[in-house]
Amino acid sequence: MFVFCDNTLLSVQFVTSVVSCCPAELKQETNGKKVTLKGFNVKLQDTILFPEGGGQPDDHGLIGDVPVLRVTRQGPEAVHFVCTPLEVGQEVPVKVNWERRFDHMQQHSGQHLITALAETMFGYKTTSWELGRQRSTIELDTPSMKACQLQELEEAVNVKIRDCVPVNVQLLSIDDPAVEKVRSRGLPGDHAGPIRIIDIIGVDANMCCGTHVSNLSHLQVIKLLGTEKGKKNKTNLIFLAGNRVLKYAEKSYSTERSLVSLLKTGPDEHVEAVDKLQKSVKTLQKVSCSLAEEHIQHCGQSAVKLLKEGDNEFMNIIANELNTEETLVFLTVGEEKGPGLFLLAGPTEPVSKMGPRVLQLLQGKGAGKNGRFQGKANSLAQRGDVEAFLRQEFNNFTTEEE
Repeated sequence: MFVFCDNTLLSVQFVTSVVSCCPAELKQETNGKKVTLKGFNVKLQDTILFPEGGGQPDDHGLIGDVPVLRVTRQGPEAVHFVCTPLEVGQEVPVKVNWERRFDHMQQHSGQHLITALAETMFGYKTTSWELGRQRSTIELDTPSMKACQLQELEEAVNVKIRDCVPVNVQLLSIDDPAVEKVRSRGLPGDHAGPIRIIDIIGVDANMCCGTHVSNLSHLQVIKLLGTEKGKKNKTNLIFLAGNRVLKYAEKSYSTERSLVSLLKTGPDEHVEAVDKLQKSVKTLQKVSCSLAEEHIQHCGQSAVKLLKEGDNEFMNIIANELNTEETLVFLTVGEEKGPGLFLLAGPTEPVSKMGPRVLQLLQGKGAGKNGRFQGKANSLAQRGDVEAFLRQEFNNFTTEEE
């Protein structure tokens, strides 16, 4: 079994046996790419690893020395995904990743507390919630929430934490009259066994299958970061609880010190300093556009420009400042022979005809409409060939016009 004391894990030595082990696949996203892992779904006689559900992600841990990458629920059973097969009937120790478990406990109990007080204080009911990797979100059934209400709510939840309110777990039969008195959004269709109630004494009693702290003091602190407009006239309340608040403060301080070094100002002056920098950038962009326009006037009806630094927005700013209804403009951003971005702007007909050939020469991807053709170039090495092609084709076009 496992024992908790002041929310410090003293021992996790739960021994059980393997009931089944079947080949399976797990789809994951790694570094932005979707991958499929081949492995095995394992069912145990019993487990201490929580399967995802109720808005809470699953536990991770070990079965023996085999990492458990995912835990899901199938009716009353938990299914553990592993990459190494386990022998059916074998006795195995199960260990939980405590850091992940305790983080989920803090966020989930924090959500119960915030939900209860938001409804008690303002009548805002929770319609859903999500325990995210960095921050969590509660969807409230209200179109908006005032800043003063957010502050009052944050103060109230932290008072409850300082009051060290106990959190108890009750198991009730489904026909127990007490079940009707607790807050619930309903049971899943495949629910089996007793009803589990999380009771924050004197604050809230709610049906829940998730993992929770045994006392609100274990939450340490809750920070309400703010609200965002939700779906269907609802409001998303964003919050952090426990260790996440400490990590957020540490990261914020590190960012603050970096900005002090970069901006050469104190923290209280950062916003003003960035505002000045943005205005300076806009001024420089206007100067660049003016220089580009002068360059075009010297070159005649067509212009080409190679920029080593910039982006699509910058190229479009230059194009917007020029009369591209009569002038053909070709801009690129990037190293001379490396990858980059390009923009072809000018009269609609020649741009739409020449754009695909430019794309081919630059080995890139892109699209165009309304006199603009832009995209990504895998190589700008053939930029000279593009310029020669554009000059010839545009001269032919203007000759035909005459």
